[in-house]
Amino acid sequence: MNRYTYDLHVHSCLSPCADNDNTPNNLAGMAALNGIQIMALTDHNSCRNCPAFFTAAKRYGVIPVPGMELTTAEDIHVVCLFENLEDALSFNDEVDSRRILIPNRKDIFGDQFIMDENDEISGEEPNLLSNATTISLDEAPEIVGKYGGVCYPAHIDREANGVIAVLGTFPESPYFSAAELHFAENLGKYPEEFPVLKEKTLVVSSDAHYLGDLREENESFMIPDEPYSGAFVRKNLIRILKGEA
Repeated sequence: MNRYTYDLHVHSCLSPCADNDNTPNNLAGMAALNGIQIMALTDHNSCRNCPAFFTAAKRYGVIPVPGMELTTAEDIHVVCLFENLEDALSFNDEVDSRRILIPNRKDIFGDQFIMDENDEISGEEPNLLSNATTISLDEAPEIVGKYGGVCYPAHIDREANGVIAVLGTFPESPYFSAAELHFAENLGKYPEEFPVLKEKTLVVSSDAHYLGDLREENESFMIPDEPYSGAFVRKNLIRILKGEA
């Protein structure tokens, strides 16, 4: 077992609000420079840059986690993480079937580039990714669990799209085993204000939309890693977030 630094909420140039410099290779390289050992790519309502990110992360010795920041029907952001790339892409297909398709206005929202492993543009998502899907907050854990993943409310200490800001509290139902904070200083404050959080694994991540958003001082987990492989560390990370370890 060893300590692993992480950032489990990062956007690439596929997210309309993220900078075009947030290519898979640039994110992996910045992770290595900033001492981030595990990074999850969590674009808005899409996992389509995760394959390129997996290849890039391995080049830089970073353990990649495939993921998505799902926008629920209530306009609440939920981080969804998966052990396997294939499962994440299958989840992506289900989310695609539940999206409300609105053509992207690049002049307003920005580009939505799909990249290959060499950071070349291989495609572009034509419909806006950041708007709400028809998946409700109640549905999210079951749907994500169907693909072996874990999900939890994102940046609960922020006003925009945070579950507490939208609902007025952290819900006891549906059950979430974890929750994400944006500000590390709230790790002590929020469980006192919302006691249900005392039973959950609290994650602190950047929600980086620009390379400069990635933090140099990162939170960490103690994760079993013997016999070592990136896949084994990723599996045990998901177990921790599920409350199984």
